[in-house]
Amino acid sequence: MTVVSTKEFNTDQEKYFDMAVNGNVCIKRGENMFYLSFAPITMQYPEQPILEPDERLSKAITIDDFLVGVHEDIHNYFTTR
Repeated sequence: MTVVSTKEFNTDQEKYFDMAVNGNVCIKRGENMFYLSFAPITMQYPEQPILEPDERLSKAITIDDFLVGVHEDIHNYFTTR
């Protein structure tokens, strides 16, 4: 394991990210230690299944409808103050 200071890490981040592929890199900041280790994203976060529409979908509004409502709320807020 390679231990580096935050200053060393900031100076040459690419080097330490490359090193993390082959082994752990530990970044020391004061009394704290942060471990930088390599793991492909696909291993950490498997694909999310696509959800099927349900009864709540019929209650959804479009972003345009949302923005119209927000605009009206802002207008009402400033006209009553």
